[in-house]
Amino acid sequence: MQSATKPRRKVAAAADGGDSADKQDQLLLSSAICNNEDLGPFIRRAFTSGKPDSLLHHLRHFARAKESEIEEVCKAHYQDFILAVDDLRSLLSDVDSLKSALSRSNSTLQSVALPLLNSLDAFLEARTVSANIDLALASVASCIGLMDLCSRANLHLSGGNFYMALKCVDALEAQFLDKTPSSTVRIMLEKKIPEIRSYIERKVSKEFGDWLVEIRVVSRNLGQLAIGQASAARQREEDLRIKQRQAEEQSRLSLRDCVYALQEEDDDDVLSVGSESDGKSENGFSSFDLTALYRAYHIHQTLGLEDRFKQYYFENRKLQLTSDFQVSSMTPFLESHQTFFAQIAGFFIVEDRIMRTGGSLISKMEVENLWETAVSKMCSVLEDQFSRMQTANHLLLIKDYVSLLGVTLRRYGYLVDSLLDVLSKHRDKYHELLLSDCRKQITEALAADKFDQMLMRKEYEYSMNVLSFQLQASDIVPAFPYVAPFSSTVPDCCRIVRSFIEDSVSFLSYGGQLDFYDVVKKYLDRLLGEVLDGALLKIINTSSLGVSQAMQIAANMAVFERACDFFSRHAAQLSGVPLRVVERSRRQFPLIKCRAAAEEMLSGLLKQKVDGFMSLIENVNWMADDPPQSGNEYVNEN
Repeated sequence: MQSATKPRRKVAAAADGGDSADKQDQLLLSSAICNNEDLGPFIRRAFTSGKPDSLLHHLRHFARAKESEIEEVCKAHYQDFILAVDDLRSLLSDVDSLKSALSRSNSTLQSVALPLLNSLDAFLEARTVSANIDLALASVASCIGLMDLCSRANLHLSGGNFYMALKCVDALEAQFLDKTPSSTVRIMLEKKIPEIRSYIERKVSKEFGDWLVEIRVVSRNLGQLAIGQASAARQREEDLRIKQRQAEEQSRLSLRDCVYALQEEDDDDVLSVGSESDGKSENGFSSFDLTALYRAYHIHQTLGLEDRFKQYYFENRKLQLTSDFQVSSMTPFLESHQTFFAQIAGFFIVEDRIMRTGGSLISKMEVENLWETAVSKMCSVLEDQFSRMQTANHLLLIKDYVSLLGVTLRRYGYLVDSLLDVLSKHRDKYHELLLSDCRKQITEALAADKFDQMLMRKEYEYSMNVLSFQLQASDIVPAFPYVAPFSSTVPDCCRIVRSFIEDSVSFLSYGGQLDFYDVVKKYLDRLLGEVLDGALLKIINTSSLGVSQAMQIAANMAVFERACDFFSRHAAQLSGVPLRVVERSRRQFPLIKCRAAAEEMLSGLLKQKVDGFMSLIENVNWMADDPPQSGNEYVNEN
């Protein structure tokens, strides 16, 4: 503080001898410095004029002037500074007192807070231990849940319950894969979960492959059973129609005392859709099991492979259907056609069930496309096989089975019109073959007949040869033995014609055409007017017949006329046409040419006999050579 009180050296005033120019420069420099202006111009001018010392002198003079001002200011505030220093010294004393008080307070606080700090440290340690224990318990619980899911997954895998195994695997992946603290367990899960899914996929794919192999056999049996039931239903309908015809016939014959009733049988065993809940159907289809298919489909859905499985299923079933279309060249189609059509029928019965119960496994459009392909192939096979056949019975057998196939599949909503069109297209060929067969049979029957009246010794013979064709002239049963007014040709030909009618109706029935009586009548007229009439004309014109034989043929014509009425009625009954319609539209006798030829032949033979008798008259001696001795014997009679 003593050094601060020493007087400072005063700056000497500038000499008055300086010229006015230097003073002017000094004032400008001082003004620039006070105004914080740039001193560069002053410096450049000093060096340009060669007087840097003058500039330095001015600067020093400015500095001494400022120092003097500072010193004056300090002198003016000296007392205030002394007072401020005293205040600071007193403040320093207060600060020391405050420091001592703070030290004492800290010591007191330390002594008081030390037990609290020890308790706090113990609490923090205990909380850390508790957190570790909770983490350990959570890890143990997670491991228990993990092990439980793994155990259940293994149990389901060993039991073949793949869906539940996949659910356990999904739970493992969602709940534990990213949260398990053990890297070893996590690596194990990351490795085993895809392996389990791959194993399940392979397993269900193998089961599905086995099902594909099995379903072909099941489809064939299923198709045969369905078609067999359709045949049984048709037979029941035919039996009902027979009973109805018998009832109508009894009514027509005015048998009022005959009471009858048509009772329809139960249709319990007819193939029906039934209700499906587990892939199995009712009505005897216990082997029709879709569990393996639905199981594979559901597992692939769970694996997220639904579209791939649907495509795989459709392609495999399409390949199976294509292989079903193959017709063996080693086996005649007549022997293999039932298996061929039954396999296809069973295929589409299965597909119908899958379409209705399998969710979106196969769509209706896909099934319809497969059915269109199958119909096209079956039509081409039928066209080819029908074109090769030369036996009417073979065509009839195949046609009957195809019509039963149509009835069976129509029940499931499939369109079978194309198949029925193929059957209708070969109607003419069938009847031509049938007419050819009847021509041979009629020729053989005529050749075997000796044109003698038939002798019937038993009632069953009379029923078989007369009543069954309504050839009787009276309803009274004659005494036996009975001599018929016709020869064996008549019942033999009647049986041939009746069989022709029944075969014709059988071919035309269930073929998509409801009213086919006109077609049956057309071919019946051809049989009678061309085949039977032609065969009889050939016998009349080419055989050397006697009078008795000619008379028998003429008598046969009268019986044939009644038989032709029976043929028309029988065709109408089988065709479902009322008899009154037939009786109103009765036509002329179809064997008119044969009858005229028989009458002409008989007339010629009679003329020959008469001419022979007349020629003998010329040789007769009407007068006796010797009269009798006793007269005429008739005179002596009483």
